[in-house]
Amino acid sequence: MDRAVVTVERALQAYGEPVYVRKQIVHNKHVVENLEERGAVFVDDLDQVPDGSLVIFSAHGVSPQVQQEAKRRGLRTIDATCPLVTKVHHEARRFAQDGTRILLIGHAGHEEVEGTTGEAPDHITLVQTPEDVDALSMDPDEPIAWLSQTTLSVDETSETVQRIRKVHPHLIDPPSDDICYATQNRQHAVKQMAPKCDLVIVVGSQNSSNTGRLVEVAVESGAGAAYRVDNASEIDSAWLQDVATVGVTSGASVPEELVQGVLELLESQGWPPAVEETLIEESLSFALPPQLRQRRVKSAQTE
Repeated sequence: MDRAVVTVERALQAYGEPVYVRKQIVHNKHVVENLEERGAVFVDDLDQVPDGSLVIFSAHGVSPQVQQEAKRRGLRTIDATCPLVTKVHHEARRFAQDGTRILLIGHAGHEEVEGTTGEAPDHITLVQTPEDVDALSMDPDEPIAWLSQTTLSVDETSETVQRIRKVHPHLIDPPSDDICYATQNRQHAVKQMAPKCDLVIVVGSQNSSNTGRLVEVAVESGAGAAYRVDNASEIDSAWLQDVATVGVTSGASVPEELVQGVLELLESQGWPPAVEETLIEESLSFALPPQLRQRRVKSAQTE
């Protein structure tokens, strides 16, 4: 997610404002507002972007239809789609080319689901919950594969896949796990932390799928209670009554300053300094889109 935000920042530096962004670059209110102050203009549809302007596609990806519309309109584009989402798009196209029916596990209306479905609309069926599997009509001899939205609950996705496999034992798995590594790591960390916590505070925006999953995972894993906040100002003092241990975590696209704000508020109310528990060191990083890499190299050559 940092890659997508840096993409907008670099585009503003390289091309000047305004830079249009289709949908929220990441699902975080603070990040979006900060970029708006710096000259980014967020739009829901390409028809809100003037002809010939620069538009960035968000981390959640877009369908081929959106890409074709941008080309028809003569828009200059930078694709900030997360490479993990791009991988799912490639898998959807490959399965569709083989004539394989695809069950996409995800949430209706989410930008990522819309983008992936657009890659092979005639081959993809959306499955939102394990219970949805019971309504599917599947020929046991028909080749069927599954893919998933990258920001889902690992456990819920696994449950859905198991339910599908009971009905269709020859279900084809994707070449590798689709769930975002940052999402998985946070869910695993919350699972270990939650049983020791009377309260878990999850920092992140309401429309962030992976943030919502963290709240659910915390409760399911044994936390006394779990709440989501955009920032420290949304913490209800009533949550802290009769609480001995508080756990704090955040969604994948949340700036560190917002997490620190929550920790500072807790300290100001008499809680001891936080003890950080690092379970996994995340070292994986992705290169910026080629347009911005090229401009950075050219700039360095002229200095």
